[in-house]
Amino acid sequence: MTKGILGRKLGMTQVFAENGDVIPVTVIEAGPCVVLQKKDIENDGYEAIKLGFDDKKESRANKPEKGIAAKAGTTPKKYIREIAGVDLNAYEVGQEIKVDIFAEGEIVDVTGTSKGKGFTGAIKRYNQARGPMSHGSGYHRGAGSKGSINPGRVFKGQPGAGRMGHEQVTVQNLTVVKVVPEKNLLLVKGAIPGPKNSYVVVKNAVKKR
Repeated sequence: MTKGILGRKLGMTQVFAENGDVIPVTVIEAGPCVVLQKKDIENDGYEAIKLGFDDKKESRANKPEKGIAAKAGTTPKKYIREIAGVDLNAYEVGQEIKVDIFAEGEIVDVTGTSKGKGFTGAIKRYNQARGPMSHGSGYHRGAGSKGSINPGRVFKGQPGAGRMGHEQVTVQNLTVVKVVPEKNLLLVKGAIPGPKNSYVVVKNAVKKR
């Protein structure tokens, strides 16, 4: 069954293995999260739990957010996500989920929002090749062919210049190097998406090797 927790990326550091190897890790402040709602097949058509992380000021929450939080006996939350494919019987509304649901050596998937890179050209955005850089070439870093001339328009999805980054990205099969329950910290080997202090979702891996 799926299990997951919400958290915040704090940054990167390194730890040393027993044999002296240096392991680059990302530090995630994972939880504590509150189960705000349980979705079931009868009422919602699917099974999932709705988790909330990081308290929000009452004055900044709307009525639906306040109502859901009140039913769970907690305060409104800034970051709310659903975890599907769980065993609903193992959870209760208002239950607190902590980082100790994961253990050292487990394989996890981390989902976050990647860093925004602003407006970029097709070469940086789609790894297109540039034209000749010699004198007289009228084509250096252009977007290239836009496809068929027949319809007299550009088809949707053609690669070109535009905003790059700031999209949902999942990095799979990362190893949990260390769990620090007293500080709600999860140390995961390697890099995860997003800038420091951005929100992430940590789940057990779906394609575990």
